Amino acid sequence: MDRAILHSDMNAFYASVEMLHHPEFGDRPLAVGGDPEARHGIVLTANYPAKKRGVKTGMALWQARQTCPEIIFVPPRMDLYLRFSELAHEIYAEYTDLLEPFGIDESWLDVSACQSAMGDGMSVACEISRRIKKELGLTVSIGISWNKIFAKFGSDYKKPDAITQITRGNYRDIIWRSPASDLLYVGRSTARKLRNLGIFTIGDIATCDPAVLSAHLGKMGLVLWTFANGEDRTPVEPDGLDTPVKSIGNSTTTPRDLLDNEDVRLVILFLSESVASRLRKNHFVGRNIGISVRDNELSWFTRQQKIAIPTNISAEIARTAMELFVRNYDWDKPVRSVGVRVSELQPDRYCYQTDLFTDENMREKQLKADMAVDELRRRFGYDAVLRGRMYQDRILAGLEAHADDGPCALGIVHPHGYFEKGVKVFEPEENTRTG
Repeated sequence: MDRAILHSDMNAFYASVEMLHHPEFGDRPLAVGGDPEARHGIVLTANYPAKKRGVKTGMALWQARQTCPEIIFVPPRMDLYLRFSELAHEIYAEYTDLLEPFGIDESWLDVSACQSAMGDGMSVACEISRRIKKELGLTVSIGISWNKIFAKFGSDYKKPDAITQITRGNYRDIIWRSPASDLLYVGRSTARKLRNLGIFTIGDIATCDPAVLSAHLGKMGLVLWTFANGEDRTPVEPDGLDTPVKSIGNSTTTPRDLLDNEDVRLVILFLSESVASRLRKNHFVGRNIGISVRDNELSWFTRQQKIAIPTNISAEIARTAMELFVRNYDWDKPVRSVGVRVSELQPDRYCYQTDLFTDENMREKQLKADMAVDELRRRFGYDAVLRGRMYQDRILAGLEAHADDGPCALGIVHPHGYFEKGVKVFEPEENTRTG
């Protein structure tokens, strides 16, 4: 018997949550992201009235304003969006414990086991859609199928507030006729390679010789062949202690080139304070600290390091980030851009194993100091408390690393990747469709 897999996608999520909290905006076009007064930032998401007027995710604010002069911009509030995400997951969890987030606003649900008690996949999807609308004031698009890939396709197929069922009887008519780029993990580069092979639709991928796909796309060619034929067998796996986000980070292109370690140390301190503050605000700690570095000729690299104890303490993040930089950069060229990111997140309420080489009293003092600074800045503004080091360079001190979306990008929240857990998809046997 086939599984019953749902993929639920909350429509225009950030913008929809903001519309709930701003009833005075009515049906006016709205976008989340950036600082329109400072004239920088990008659109993170837009509501449907804005989308109908041509506003797209990733647009610069000035472009969105040109496209839709009457648009309203609001700054992002990630803690609020995470709260609504948690509320949605509480509803999903009443139907199944096999619940796998795919970012903050999307989730797979395996409802196969509850069909005898709650009805088939369509019945469960309809009830979830109704409850999300009634209890949260939001809408979802839900896809239903026997595998995760087709369920995800179904949730994207009709928006907003729609339910699409992909069955073994209709998937060739619905999915195979769609552009190849509509299949999960067919991005611009892969779509271009497929077009060069004369492959334009998902059906073309499904009927292509898998050996040809493998020759031009490597193992991903076989994965896409598997996806297109509905042979994905990966289970819906609950995240356990994992969060619905993958990492939080900040990066900036500096107002002048960085010339030595002290310049970089100052920028890393700005960024680490911002990242640590967002981690605490959203009740996360992270075990993996990473940096990204770009020189003034636009060559770049990333490095990361696991730490013994998960942290949201700014000093610990800054220290590890700076150690990574010193070990990996030889100053052939000045630095133009730096980023700091914390990943492998988990809720800050969970216990951790201490070690003999960590001063827990000092860590507690550092955390309390960070939290006191958070409160002072919340009440009196960011400039109420500044480190003395920030006065060493007036140009770099103006980076506004604290801004929700400024010269430093928004504290980036990254969703889980499909292959992150190392699951295996079905691969065709050597004698399958090879001619």
